[in-house]
Amino acid sequence: MRADGKGALPPYFNIDPDQAQTLLGASATTADFQHIAQACASGRADLASRGLEQTGARELRLFSTWEITRYLIPVATGHFRRVLKQNPDLPQGRSETQGGAKWFTLDEVLRLRAFFGSEGSKAKEYLPYRPAGQNAKLVAVANFKGGVGKTSTAAHLAMSAALDGYKVLVIDLDSQGSMTSIFGGSVEDEWQTVFPLIARHYASHLRGENQRRLDRGEAPTPLDDTLSDALEIRAPDLIQSTHWPNIDLIGAQLNLYWAEFQIPVWRMAARGWKLWDALTDSLAQDGLLDRYDIIFLDTPPALGYLTINGLAAADILLVPLGASFLEFDSTGRFFDMLHATFGSIEEAENLAARALGRDGLAFEWDAVRAVVTRYDGTQQAELAALMQAYLGPTLSPHRQDFTALIGQAGEQVQGIYEADYRDFNRETYVRGRETFDATYAAFKQLLVGAWRQDELAAQQAAE
Repeated sequence: MRADGKGALPPYFNIDPDQAQTLLGASATTADFQHIAQACASGRADLASRGLEQTGARELRLFSTWEITRYLIPVATGHFRRVLKQNPDLPQGRSETQGGAKWFTLDEVLRLRAFFGSEGSKAKEYLPYRPAGQNAKLVAVANFKGGVGKTSTAAHLAMSAALDGYKVLVIDLDSQGSMTSIFGGSVEDEWQTVFPLIARHYASHLRGENQRRLDRGEAPTPLDDTLSDALEIRAPDLIQSTHWPNIDLIGAQLNLYWAEFQIPVWRMAARGWKLWDALTDSLAQDGLLDRYDIIFLDTPPALGYLTINGLAAADILLVPLGASFLEFDSTGRFFDMLHATFGSIEEAENLAARALGRDGLAFEWDAVRAVVTRYDGTQQAELAALMQAYLGPTLSPHRQDFTALIGQAGEQVQGIYEADYRDFNRETYVRGRETFDATYAAFKQLLVGAWRQDELAAQQAAE
């Protein structure tokens, strides 16, 4: 076969078998996996260290007066400067050059926002909305197809909410630990993940069953060391601070995957244990629904027991997907599995409830939205419109565009909101922020609507 005159043959022709065999190298063994993992760990540590301060901890960048007055506190720049001058006890920022722009830590920005919220115009929204007496909202970001921007979306929503002034908890339910890495978490084993909370919930169920056995004159079932230890752990014991002053983390690591094997064993031993309530009940019992405004749950890319816990706990479910046939198809199958899974749980529970004359179980979410991520309007507009036509309001009309800033921020081991705008072209930075700001605005509308709905229901119940 000859070239067609426009160039050489494609590279998959005329491969020399002897050369291919030489390039193949030695066979791989199980031990090689360890060597590869160690190489990745070393490289990850090197990359992560580029975002560390001298103490070895992650450090959040500073925010300029321009950023604060444009994105964080809705006041004119001149008025902002006058307020600082009139109130010397407020954070005054620091300049990198004589007479240069003032820069502030996020903690200082939060203090300034609180001041404007108490002393500023009542016509402006300085403080984020959360009705008094309402619990935190739990937000699960899920899809069992990898590569759809699930963790990136959850992380940037958490950062957006933090910049907006909310107190945020991020819970990593994925044993890959990507969310934990984004926020600089360190997790030694499964006992620093959500695993002991689920184990504690199961142990509490067994303890209740043992009391009923004793009441009937039967011998109790002994708890093993794992369950006894879990009874002593509370959610605040697992929480890590991050380099964001108002984002905390319950992290994950590889051993968390053990829960996917242990939970069904527990369930088989105690059919009455409501495993899907384990995370919800633990967070409520330990006061986290009062301590935080929003709790983000980053789930594994599979519909396992950890994902079921996250979805059952969630008030709002976000499902990221790309505007492609395969991702649309896969997401449809994901929703089909959700229907089958939660439907079977409801059916089994309600069968027993009817026999005992009790109220049945019905899972309910304030909102479920699919969100198109990594969107390219020049290539995907027609398919996105078709997806919108079929999914209707379930698909958020906002498209999260892919911009150069997204790729550049990822290369620097940062979220977009962690990137210093001076490292980019100003127009690129503004455009990159716009798509994530719009994503957050669409999410915040759901959040505010859900809280308002709860507030009105509470008022109606009190009448």
